[in-house]
Amino acid sequence: MEEYVINILKGSVLTLEVALGSLLVAIVLGLLGATAKLSPSRPLQFLAGVYSTVIRGIPDLVLMLLIFYGGQILLNKFLEALGNDSYVEINPFAAGVLTIGFIYGAYMTETFRGAIMAIPKGQMEAGYAFGMSRLRVFFHITVPQMIRLALPSFTNNWLVLIKSTALVSILGLPDMTMLAKQASAAGRGITPLAPMLFILFCGLIYLVFTTVSLMILKRLDRKYSMGVRRGEF
Repeated sequence: MEEYVINILKGSVLTLEVALGSLLVAIVLGLLGATAKLSPSRPLQFLAGVYSTVIRGIPDLVLMLLIFYGGQILLNKFLEALGNDSYVEINPFAAGVLTIGFIYGAYMTETFRGAIMAIPKGQMEAGYAFGMSRLRVFFHITVPQMIRLALPSFTNNWLVLIKSTALVSILGLPDMTMLAKQASAAGRGITPLAPMLFILFCGLIYLVFTTVSLMILKRLDRKYSMGVRRGEF
């Protein structure tokens, strides 16, 4: 039993790595998507709108299977057309991170767009009037306020993203969900309660991740709300 518990704990480290890597991808895509939706360019607005609408409307599992297996097939077909006969397999870790990040980038797009739109335009205009560049206005005026306004929605997205990492087990990645399932199957001979115990242990680790995340994000909310409000979410 102890060996299975240790394996699940090791898998939890991989789960956390997938979650953090996916979050980074989602933040980058969210910022790009929000910028595109707020830009004066119609084509950029259209592309960002299609991205956020389509991705948020399809289940995560379907998208993961489509992107991983479909992407792998398209990549090999493309290489075959170029004369490369060797079959290329996508790394499951990279596929999991990029797929989850791509999915939640659509949610982050709306989170960041709403936060930026809530900032009075006069503040940015005042920055330009003082001779500040667009980059300085963005990082010194827009970003600090955007963080405060985006944190509640960002927190919800992050909590759902963490739980979605359980889906990477279908890609063959040995995260804690896959290891818990394997331990459940192997532990039946030890005790009939093994399947329930190992899955409960996996769920407890996810609960620890989300609880710690809430504590950290609430501290950030208090920090960025100083002098404005005492936010709770």
